[in-house]
Amino acid sequence: MTWARLAATVVLLVLCSGTEGAGLPTISHEGRSYIELSRVAESLRSRLEATAESTQARLRTATQVVTFTRNWARILVDGVPMVLDAPVVVRRGVWLVPETFMAQVAPKLTVAATTTPAPVLAQGPPLSSAPAATLPAATLNDLRSRSYPSFTRLVVETSAAVTHRLEPAGARDLRIRLLGLTGAPQVEAINDGLVEEARLERAGADSVLRVTFEGAAGELRVATLADPPRLVLDFSRPAEPAGTRARQGATPLRTIVLDAGHGGHDSGAVGPGGLMEKELVLEVTKRVARMLTDRLGVKVLLSRDGDHFVTLRDRTSFANRERADLFVSIHANAHRVVASEGVEVYFLSSEATDNAARQVAAAENSVVQFEKAANGSAAGRSDIVKTILWELAQSEFQAESSRLAETVLDSMTESLRIPNRGVKQAGFYVLGGAAMPAILVEIGFVTNPKEEKRLKDSRYRDEIARAIVSGLADYKRAWDLRARPAAVRTP
Repeated sequence: MTWARLAATVVLLVLCSGTEGAGLPTISHEGRSYIELSRVAESLRSRLEATAESTQARLRTATQVVTFTRNWARILVDGVPMVLDAPVVVRRGVWLVPETFMAQVAPKLTVAATTTPAPVLAQGPPLSSAPAATLPAATLNDLRSRSYPSFTRLVVETSAAVTHRLEPAGARDLRIRLLGLTGAPQVEAINDGLVEEARLERAGADSVLRVTFEGAAGELRVATLADPPRLVLDFSRPAEPAGTRARQGATPLRTIVLDAGHGGHDSGAVGPGGLMEKELVLEVTKRVARMLTDRLGVKVLLSRDGDHFVTLRDRTSFANRERADLFVSIHANAHRVVASEGVEVYFLSSEATDNAARQVAAAENSVVQFEKAANGSAAGRSDIVKTILWELAQSEFQAESSRLAETVLDSMTESLRIPNRGVKQAGFYVLGGAAMPAILVEIGFVTNPKEEKRLKDSRYRDEIARAIVSGLADYKRAWDLRARPAAVRTP
C-alpha cells in the first residue's frame, strides 16, 4: 500500500474524548482513537519539536524528553523504551498519538529515566550501585550480538533485572560482573573487526561477562531495559564515534547485499509439487546478483551463496559490516488458502499492516526456532517481535525502506503481470538490525499449484530477477540524483 493510499484511507472524525484522552479531541484512524501531539504538548505545558516531513518528533518537558518515530508504536522517554497501543502516525502534516498515551505515558513523565550511559572504559567505576539483595534471583535467557558500521551491540537478556559493575581486566578485555545471575556458560563468537568474542561464565554466586576486543577497545555505553529485562552494551569503534555514519544522500549507491531466505536444514515453505523455498530463492537471488553487476556496476554481496544455514541476525550483521547501502531479502510465500497468489514487499515496522502481514512475519521469524535448536537451547521465544524491536537500527531508514519497497513492487507487478498484494509492514527479525534501507520481497506463493509450476520454470525465474533489478535500478537513479550535489562538492 502506498503512502498516498494510506492517506486516502484516513477518516477524520472529531469526537469528545473520554478520560483516557484527558478531555482532548480525538481523531479516528483505522478504527483507533488518536489525539494531536500538539494538543498533548499544550496540556502538558511542554515544547513540541516536529515537522510534517521529519522522521521523529520530540516532546520536551521541564526535565524530560519523549521521542516519537512516525509509524512506530515504540517511543523513548529519556532513552527508555515504551510501547504504545498503536503506532504514531502523521496525517495531513499533523502528528498523532494513540489516545491512550495520556493514561499510559503522561503520568510517568515526572519519573526519572533509567537509562545510564557508561563512562569511557579507562575510568572504570561501577555502572550500577543498587544492592543485589534487593533484586529477585535472575537466570540467563539469552546472550546475543549485532554488528553495526560504527558499533557492536551485546545484549544480555535475563529473567529478572540484574545489578552489574565493571571489573579490572587486560588491555584487550572488558569484564562485567552480573551479580546473582545464574545460567550455563555461553560464548558468542563475533569477529567483526572490533569485538572478537563475548564469553559469559559463572563466578561463584555471580556471572562474569568477558568481552575480548580484536584491537583497541572503544567507548562503552550501557542501557538497562525492561520487558524483558536486558543489559544492552554498545561498543563504538575508536576511529568512528557511534552514530557518525555517511548514509544515503551523501554518496552514490555502491553496495547491495542480497539475502536468499532460509537454507540448510531450514527449507522454508514447500509447495505441493515439492518445490522448496530455500532452493527457489537462492537461484533467483543469484540471477539478481549477476544482472545487478552487469547492468548497474554495483558491488553485490550475498548473505549465503549455497545451501547452508545462516542465522537471521547474521544476515544483517554481514550487511552492516560491509557497509552496504541496501539490504534486499528474497523469499517465497505460503498460505493455507491454496488460491493465494501475487507478490508483496515488506519493510520493518513495530506495527503490522494487517493480520495477514503479521502471519507472514511470524512464519519468517519462526526460523529462530532452528537457530535455538542448533545452539542446544530452548526453541523459539514467547514474543520474538517484542525482542526484535528493542534492537532495531536507527529508525531513520524506515521512510527510505518504504520508498524502496514501493519502487521494487511497482516494477515487479508491471513486468510479471501478477496480482499486486501491496507494500506492507511488519516486525521481521531478518530486517531488524539493518543499518540501511531494507526490504523483504515475497516473489510468489509456492503453496499455490499454478504459481508453483511457474516458479519452477527457468524463464519465469529470469523474469522475476529482471523485475527486481529494474526496480533497484529505478531506486538507484533516484538515490544518485539526491547524492549528486554532495558528490560534486567532494574534492
